[in-house]
Formats: sequence, structure tokens, C-alpha cells
Amino acid sequence: MKSYYRVLLGPRSRYAEECFSNDFIGIDFGVDQDLTDKLPEEWRAFNKDFIPVYLEAHRGKTKIAAGLACGAVHTLCKGIKTGDIVLCPDKAGRFHVGEVTGDYVYQPGSDLPHRRPIKWLEIGIDPSDMSEELRRSAESFAAVANYTQHAREIEELVGGIIISTDPSVEDPSAFILEEHLEDFLVKNWTHTELGADYDVYEEDGQKGRQYPTDTGALDILAVSKDKKKLLVVELKKGRASDAVVGQTLRYMSYVQDVLAENGQTVHGVIIALKDDQRIRRALAIVPNIQFYRYKISFKLVKG
Repeated sequence: MKSYYRVLLGPRSRYAEECFSNDFIGIDFGVDQDLTDKLPEEWRAFNKDFIPVYLEAHRGKTKIAAGLACGAVHTLCKGIKTGDIVLCPDKAGRFHVGEVTGDYVYQPGSDLPHRRPIKWLEIGIDPSDMSEELRRSAESFAAVANYTQHAREIEELVGGIIISTDPSVEDPSAFILEEHLEDFLVKNWTHTELGADYDVYEEDGQKGRQYPTDTGALDILAVSKDKKKLLVVELKKGRASDAVVGQTLRYMSYVQDVLAENGQTVHGVIIALKDDQRIRRALAIVPNIQFYRYKISFKLVKG
């Protein structure tokens, strides 16, 4: 089965043109060794071996940063299979589409030493043509993000049609002014109740949005001001169904197992336009997940 990935070619697509010109994708993160015989099938085993290596080379970095970096290296070098499709933004933000044509290659002394050969297609995708859900995923600060859940839309975009669904939202027709809910929340975080106790996680100037996990990308990752708690924030347009509780718990489990430092606890927040009796029942026995409703205000002022 073909999978789809978004790959960032260096900070702010710094090496994108080199990759487009020389038919490869690559990654660095300071792992300066040939990984040919060090890439197990399961990424957790790779992270177990290389998170200490990363932390030793990057003093002061957190386990969150180390897990993100090592996970991205493993995914690009091993997780992505020959025949999979990658989307890579250029410096202008337009996505180039390519097919992976071969296995991992180590190129020492280069800016992106861990590489995969690519056949770039004569296809480009403009972010303005994406659905809001896919566009949010595209804003993930992870170097490598799995887009397979958007496979249908990507294929349709190549043909000029956009289709998008979200089964955890029961009322997508309620989507009016909340199109940029995640953007608005992050930009106005300090003015919210959550902003009093938490900061949106930030690494090298990138906000903790669309943080990749082994069950999908969580919307926002935040850290308490005293660094003792991690917060998983899941946003839903319209009225959230009770399925979002399980989704949030899966993200929280990943954060607890992989990202939390010793002594850090993990909490969750679901934010939606409406709730109902079912989601209230589900949350009643999950005390470490809170529910918030958001309100949209729109006003016309003459003159």
C-alpha cells in the first residue's frame, strides 16, 4: 500500500532547491554516522538507541526534541518505502511531489547526509488549494510527517478536486468562521485560560503544532510554566463526538511513554464548538481531560 509523507528539506526549506535539482530528500539532526545497519523496522527501538546519542550531542535539548528528531530520521531512512509519495515545500511554500525510488543512502560531509533517491513529478500543490484539515497538517513543525490519512485528498488535488472528511466531528456544517481556529488559538494563547498555566511547546522557533505521534498528529502540545506537566490539546470544528476522547487518550499515552521527562504528568484538553451527553459521559471518568467550548464573535460596524 502506498503511503504519503510531508518532508521538510532543512529549516525553512533551506536545501529544497538542491534536493529538487539532484533528485533526493534528506535529513541531518546531527546523527553523524552511517545508519545502514542500524535501522530496525520498529522506530521505538531506533529511538531507544539514538535518543541518548542525540541528547549527548545536543546538550540542553529536551526528550521531546530528541524524540521528534530521532523519529524523523528513522521515518525518512526506513519508515518511508520505495514507491511512497513525498510532498516537499519550496521556500515559497508550494509543495513539490515526488516518488521514492530507492533505499537509504549515507552521504557524509553533506548538509543532509541521510538520504533517499527521488523521482520528482511534474506536479505542484499550492497550500491555498488544500482543505483546512490538510493545511493544518502541513503546518506541523516535524521534519517528516505522515500524510497517508490525507491520501484521497492528495490524489484528488493532483487531479484538481478537493475532498475532506473528519469522522470525529459530527457536525462539519457548523464550520463557518472557525476555519482558522488553530491559528487563532496559538496566536492568542496568552489571552486564554490555558495560557495562564501553559506555554505552547516551542523548539528552534517552531511552535508545537501538529506534533507527530504513532497514531497521528496531535493539534497542539503545551508545557506548564513550571515544566511539570505536558498538555495535549485536540481541536474539533463543530460538535465533537465521543470518539475524540479515545483519540486524545491515544495521544496522551504516546506523550507519556515517549516524550515526558521523569516526574512530568500528562493532561488533555478537548476544544470544540459544542458537546453533548455522550461526550460528557465519556469525560466523566477521565479526570485528566478537560472540555472547553469556543465561541466565535462576528460584528459589523458601519462607517
